[in-house]
Formats: sequence, structure tokens, C-alpha cells
Amino acid sequence: MVDVKWTNADFDVFTIDGLERRMDALKSIVRPKFQALGEYFAGYFSAKTGEEFFAHIAKHARRTVNPPNDSWVAFAPYKRGYKSLPHFQIGLTNQHLFIVAAIIYEAPQKSSMAERLLGSLDSFRKLPGDFIISGDHTSPDAIPLGDALDHQLEKLLIRLRDVKKGEFLVGRHIPREQCINLTSEEFLKLAENTFDALLPIYDIMIGRN
Repeated sequence: MVDVKWTNADFDVFTIDGLERRMDALKSIVRPKFQALGEYFAGYFSAKTGEEFFAHIAKHARRTVNPPNDSWVAFAPYKRGYKSLPHFQIGLTNQHLFIVAAIIYEAPQKSSMAERLLGSLDSFRKLPGDFIISGDHTSPDAIPLGDALDHQLEKLLIRLRDVKKGEFLVGRHIPREQCINLTSEEFLKLAENTFDALLPIYDIMIGRN
């Protein structure tokens, strides 16, 4: 069983000034937890999907000036990367932790993925009431899924299909204050429950439903 307990120090990493100082703190404080979660959930997804999944911890290697405002570990069935495929993420910003399934703009097949999701809008009604959706993986902002079912969900998926930079994320945002009060066991259960709910959406994304 993986033992990951989130603390204020994890979230405060993203308030540290300077690229080098923030990256040093990210590597020493947060990444060991991403590593532990990566090992655990790579096995979880492999067992759930029947495909071998790999964990990919964000490196932020292209940054030369601006420090990252968030970081994550991603999961995909491809050893060399995840950005070209639908994938799952667990990550942090200063204000919340996120557990999501994502299609980002690098995915070459995102238009057909969007079409499949647009043809399965009722599947989103089966998701938990506290889920969110977003159209930008670089933004901490999100839309409560319950508020989006009638119009904004479809609008985001059309943008995913038709706009080169269109993206789509769905899952949970857990506020910092709630997250630091979760035990390791409670967090792991919440993450598993979130991914269990997202797997049918992932199956639609990849055309397995």
C-alpha cells in the first residue's frame, strides 16, 4: 500500500520565488510522493485496463526563467511519453490537488476522441457530483460538471474537436485545506474512486466502449 500524506509544505512549493529554488523544492519535497504514486497507479491502471501503463513525472525541463505553477505525475500506456495520448494525472497547484483524465493539444487523434465523447454525453451524467471539467491544462480554473452538462460540456468538446489548441480535462479538484486533512489511506481511496469513475470516460476516449 502506498503511503502518501499531503502537507502544507507540498502546496507551498509553488509559492517559492525563483526557478532554481522552486525546482529544488519540488524535487526534494513533492517528487518522492509522485514517485510513490507513480509506482502504485501504474500497476492499478495496468490491472484495470489490461494494458501496461507507465508513470511519467513532469520534469519542466524546458523552463529557463518562469518557475512552474503546478506539477504532476501522469499515466499512459506508452513508455516514452503521455502527451500524445489520453492519460490520467495526479498533480498539485498552490491551491488544490487534481485527479483527472486529460486530452491535451499534442494528441494527434483528439478530433476523433472528441467526436466519441460528443456521442456519449449521457456518460458524463453518471459521474460524481463534485467532478469538474476544464479546457486548459495550464489553468487552475475549472467548471463544476453539474453546471456544465447542459451547454458548456458540449462547447468544450466541440472546441477540443475543432481548435488546434483545444484540450479537455475531467475529474476532481480537491482543495488544499481538505487535502491536508486526509490520511494517506483516505487519499488513496479517494484517488482510486476518482479513477474508477473516470475509466468509462477513458474507454470512450480511446474507442474501447
